[in-house]
Amino acid sequence: MKTWLFRSVTLVVALLMLAGGPFMNTATAGGKVALVLDVGGRGDLSFNDMGFKGADEAEAKLGVDVVEIQSNSAADYLPNMQNAARSGKFDLVVAVGFLLADAMAEVAAQFPDQKFAIIDVTWLGKPNLMEIGYEENKGSALVGALSSMVAAHYGYDKIGIVLGIEIPVLYKFEAGYRFGMHWGNAKYAQVTGKKADVGLLWTYTGTFSDIAKGKVATEAMLAQGAGLIYNVAGPLGIGDLEAITEHLEAKGKSAGPPFMIGVDANQDYLGDGHRVLASMMKRVDLGVYSAIESAVNGTFKGGVQILGPHNGGIAMSGKQDLADFIEFGVSGGAIQSSDRDQISSNWIAMRDAIPGWIWDAVTELQGQISSGAAEVPCGWCADTIGDIRAKYPD
Repeated sequence: MKTWLFRSVTLVVALLMLAGGPFMNTATAGGKVALVLDVGGRGDLSFNDMGFKGADEAEAKLGVDVVEIQSNSAADYLPNMQNAARSGKFDLVVAVGFLLADAMAEVAAQFPDQKFAIIDVTWLGKPNLMEIGYEENKGSALVGALSSMVAAHYGYDKIGIVLGIEIPVLYKFEAGYRFGMHWGNAKYAQVTGKKADVGLLWTYTGTFSDIAKGKVATEAMLAQGAGLIYNVAGPLGIGDLEAITEHLEAKGKSAGPPFMIGVDANQDYLGDGHRVLASMMKRVDLGVYSAIESAVNGTFKGGVQILGPHNGGIAMSGKQDLADFIEFGVSGGAIQSSDRDQISSNWIAMRDAIPGWIWDAVTELQGQISSGAAEVPCGWCADTIGDIRAKYPD
């Protein structure tokens, strides 16, 4: 097993264990911000670490002091936020994740003079709460199209998606991936003249912390012929990649296919740069940073902000940001700095092996989504996911 894999697993397991009104004050350089985490915590190389990335940048650029408040269980969510608000020490309390929604609804009402922000929640409607949502369905459509076309190119008839807890936010990923898969099948047939009938394998593991469940889910999908597997469960991607690595090693190979599709951060550097073909980047760092910045510069106001392809909040990974996220991996302990050049070289070779028309097709879909010519389904996915599954079947 590759050394980076052991470093990643050790890091993750260790860390997992261990727009308002005039009544609000403006934070200044030297102010304090509380960052309240769900049970995931640091070390997932994905959603939570992206939140920390935004907070770290705010500390460096804005001069604020960010205090991390880790939740060990769901029972901690409400008291953690209540204690932060009650202390009167924080200019802003930021909650990172959908799982904190119910607690946030309660605490924002209890402390109307405290500024709050939350990621992945857009329906609470408190005047002292900035709610930041993302168009995950649109980014997932891009990697879904890429996955189905690449799978068909390499002779696979399945792609997979390993998801965490069954919540509305994750339905958005699933919905977009389904749409993208069907779009990619049609585009492949149009370009090559060959029928593409790539189908979908999907599993909600019920966890954002049990790496072993990610590995088991991926192993099952690989056994059923999946050529690409999309991680939508944070640190479970480490388990996904373990399974793919072992599958390849059993065949005497070091590089995919099969490939993993990363999530939230650019995870393309994982797998030595030749087993993660692309990542759907959900810029949680931008959401956290912008919330803190608004408290610092006096523009904070409650309400909903949506981050998507139109403003850089959602993007598919590319070469330009790979270098930044290699540093992200180095700082997180997943890879060694000395591996930087080799990872970049492997990554370029991996992507160059894919026919250029496939990358062009993904760019075409991105343009269609931006113009509105392609309407990626979602709505309120908790109510519509059944209809979406019927319209874009497995």
